Amino acid sequence: MKVDKANLIYFSPAGNTKKIMESIAGGINAVSIEKYDILQGQDNEINFVDNELTAFGVPVYSGRVPSIVVEALNKFRGKQTPAVVVVVYGNREYDDALLELKNIVENNGFKVISGGAFVAEHSIFPLVANGRPDKQDKGKAVEFGKAIVALYEKCENLASLSGITVKGNNPYKEAKSIPLKPTGNRRCNQCGICVKACPAQAISLEQPRKTDKTRCISCAHCIQVCPQKARRFGGLLYKIAGRKFISAYATTRKEPELFYFSN
Repeated sequence: MKVDKANLIYFSPAGNTKKIMESIAGGINAVSIEKYDILQGQDNEINFVDNELTAFGVPVYSGRVPSIVVEALNKFRGKQTPAVVVVVYGNREYDDALLELKNIVENNGFKVISGGAFVAEHSIFPLVANGRPDKQDKGKAVEFGKAIVALYEKCENLASLSGITVKGNNPYKEAKSIPLKPTGNRRCNQCGICVKACPAQAISLEQPRKTDKTRCISCAHCIQVCPQKARRFGGLLYKIAGRKFISAYATTRKEPELFYFSN
């Protein structure tokens, strides 16, 4: 079986999950690659046939798949379509996220044949895994894509595959709300870019410096898109939490963990 078409489906507020997914796609090197950026959700149901290799990628929030993404993921349906599941985390731990993503994808008719957990710069505390994914990370993602294709091409009967086992617990850990939320400062010129870009609709055009804490998922996308660099995490709680988090997770470099199907 050869890979003629590959699909990339990703939620990437800080841009790092997209970088990893594109590197994996570089290794897959399919004739045709279609991308689905689900940052703003997914309106229509998409159905894939059995010979389209489909890769799903999401960041890890509190050890889980972001709840805001699940509805969009459920819009993609497979027919025993081979799938790859990827989570990207900020050098702490990915907990149950990879298992959760695998289960979501399988429940939607896909056959998960490979999975990976990659590290990227932490979206709230950027001194943790600063600058990642770096050249080494992207190189490993490319090699992961090549390995997926090599195994896939050897398989004559996808239904005969035993699937993969990944790390994680079921029931999943409780998804706790992150108390740290970004806000705007005096640099804000009320351009409205962050208002339109926020996937959680947590910023209003009338008061763009403020953040609706009940809606915000702390994804940091507003920080990424603001041309004035007017939005940031801050405050006493952020400083205290940052010291502890950086001390605990900034010194050790974690590497990707990869999982493959077996015949």
